[in-house]
Amino acid sequence: MPLLEIRNLTKIYPQGESVLGGNSRGRSEVRAVDDVSLDIHAGETLGLVGESGSGKSTLGRLTLRLIEPTTGSIRFEGRDLLSAPRGEMRRLRRDMQIIFQDPFASLDPRFRVEDIIAEPLIIHGSTTAEGAPSSPGFAKGGITNPGRRARVVELLRAVGLDESILQRFPHEFSGGQRQRIGIARALALRPKFIVADEPVSALDVSVGAQIVNLLAQLQRDFGLTYLFISHSMPVVRYLSTRIAVMYRGQIVEMGSTEQIAERPQHPYTRSLLEATPEVAI
Repeated sequence: MPLLEIRNLTKIYPQGESVLGGNSRGRSEVRAVDDVSLDIHAGETLGLVGESGSGKSTLGRLTLRLIEPTTGSIRFEGRDLLSAPRGEMRRLRRDMQIIFQDPFASLDPRFRVEDIIAEPLIIHGSTTAEGAPSSPGFAKGGITNPGRRARVVELLRAVGLDESILQRFPHEFSGGQRQRIGIARALALRPKFIVADEPVSALDVSVGAQIVNLLAQLQRDFGLTYLFISHSMPVVRYLSTRIAVMYRGQIVEMGSTEQIAERPQHPYTRSLLEATPEVAI
């Protein structure tokens, strides 16, 4: 059984009334995601590639039910996410996390690093490192629970950062460091599946390469499954087990990394390969 099963997923956004006036039949719409079906298997990285506006990020957010689809179905480990009640969905979110594109906008500037990474543990009432139930809430200037702090330090080290930064704020870090903090937060609950939504597009090439290598290492260390979203074919080729090519809300081609890179069938896939320079990772 696939870890994640998506069937006939569609997301339609109304575009308001047309120049015809108030006639509802004149309303236009945008099919951000149009009848998409795909499977993601445990331990793999499915690379989702396409130009800006193709619907990649919308699909990623639909996958986690951060936005609701218009039609279709999503199953995670056989459980129907769209029919799951709030309590069950809350439990499922422990296993499904996201790394956002913009490391500058995705971290709360009012929180210290310690609080940012601990927030998922507090929201979900996670156990401490010693296994005792934890109590929710922040202490002024830090975390009340020593087991929780130990977990935060462990996560920082996993992403290549030092515990000396615990009491610093996001504005004190570079883009690459902020993205590492965001990755640590995504790992806090030990998820099985992570949507990486263009996690290197806002970074310099050299810093982005370090983040890609970090994601690959974390996958090996923690047995993670990724939906890796990017507009860069070389980056997707480097990290992915399989590649899905998205164009105007639809998956136009999908196959193994070797098949897509060496024997593309769709004209849009060929144009992506021809237009993107090779990048050494």
